[in-house]
Amino acid sequence: MSSRPPVPRPSAPGPSGSRVASGGFRCSGCGAEAVKWTGRCPRCQAWGTVEAQVPPARAAHRVSSRSLAARPAAVVTAPARPMSDVDVTTARSRPTGVTELDRVLGGGFVPGAVVLLAGEPGVGKSTLLLEVAARSATSGARALVVTGEESAAQVRLRAGRTGAVHPELWIAAETDLEALLTHVDEVRPKLLVVDSIQTITTAATEGAAGGVTQVREVTAALIRAAKALDMATVIVGHVTKDGTVAGPRLLEHLVDVVLHFEGERHSSLRLVRASKNRFGPSDEVGCFEMGDGGIRGVADPSGLFLSRWHDGGPMDGVAGTCVTVAVEGRRPLVAEVQALVASSAAAVPRRAVSGLDSARVAMILAVVERRGRIQLGKSDVYAATVGGVRLAEPAADLAIALATISSVEDRPIPGDLIAIGEVGLAGEVRSVGAVRRRLTAAFRLGFRRALVPPDAGPAPECMTTIEVSDLGQAIRHMYGASE
Repeated sequence: MSSRPPVPRPSAPGPSGSRVASGGFRCSGCGAEAVKWTGRCPRCQAWGTVEAQVPPARAAHRVSSRSLAARPAAVVTAPARPMSDVDVTTARSRPTGVTELDRVLGGGFVPGAVVLLAGEPGVGKSTLLLEVAARSATSGARALVVTGEESAAQVRLRAGRTGAVHPELWIAAETDLEALLTHVDEVRPKLLVVDSIQTITTAATEGAAGGVTQVREVTAALIRAAKALDMATVIVGHVTKDGTVAGPRLLEHLVDVVLHFEGERHSSLRLVRASKNRFGPSDEVGCFEMGDGGIRGVADPSGLFLSRWHDGGPMDGVAGTCVTVAVEGRRPLVAEVQALVASSAAAVPRRAVSGLDSARVAMILAVVERRGRIQLGKSDVYAATVGGVRLAEPAADLAIALATISSVEDRPIPGDLIAIGEVGLAGEVRSVGAVRRRLTAAFRLGFRRALVPPDAGPAPECMTTIEVSDLGQAIRHMYGASE
């Protein structure tokens, strides 16, 4: 007899093949039944007589506080103990072999952890996880990839192109939860990859594949199996048209880690962000580059988000561009903001944004027009970032404002100047965090001057900082010397 723990499986359906329905509603006066509550009985026309009916199975589980002491003792899986006596060695993370992913996860996969990876179609989720599974197999931890969207032969062809073939890397093409758990019971992997959760179904629950009920039940079963076997599990999830994880919101609450895989389809740059992480930082970002040979981590993304930069440093500026430094987690990213202002023939000028928050850009344009005395009411304004990076933090406000003003005046900002700061509605430049870390990253790329908020702190040696308290001062210093 094997001593291995059994794989938890979903409960079997009831005699009719479905779960017990709710008790419905019944009129206390005439006994008429209804599927939803109404204030007035449709049969006897009495008001306030329709009441909810509790099913017998559910009513039997209601326990009052008086009868709680008389209940039989439940089976305790592990006795309660002091917090100081809990062994944490089994919960330590294991590196995945992909440094950038380890950065986001906080060190690697924790045994028994369930990770949800969501992203746009074609962004490279399957390619990344195939590489992670291959690294896991190479390190001696058996990995199992269960695909419901492709055949095993298709995955094998991709693995051959990217060099992700290993004897300890197993593959199965299944869409049934029971079959998936059978593979887990036979292979006993340390890492399970399910691609994707919307394609797996279970006979214990009604509904189509990808529906709310199916996704919730399948995810719960996978979480039980992961915790029982100390098996790290990665679930691939689809996203909606607005970029959020598809399916019930409960899905993000059930899992331990939620990762978002971002990137433009026509750009080789990919970013992995953590929006939830029970075992590490939830604001970290990992950089990857997609190529013909697969996907690889980019440890130093310096220069990827600049259009006019070479190994020796920044090149001469162009009208309508300004460089800023954003912080993603603990990593500073030197990025370029571009703006184009052109005369509009339409009654309502156009505002187009790429890589920036459109509402934030609209607010900054209003501040530039009112506080900077720059006329934009009859002009189209286009604002974008370089390299597919998305800047969401307010530290890029000043760079957006100066790039817009530079485009209106058709006068380039010096190539060695950066701008950091949040712009308020009154035109004031507010302080931001980690200014020294931002300046250090910019100095390493050859930038020697910076417009910063007041009280920004010490700057790196040989770098000149100009403190500006409002947008007017920033405009006077944006071209170098004070005017």
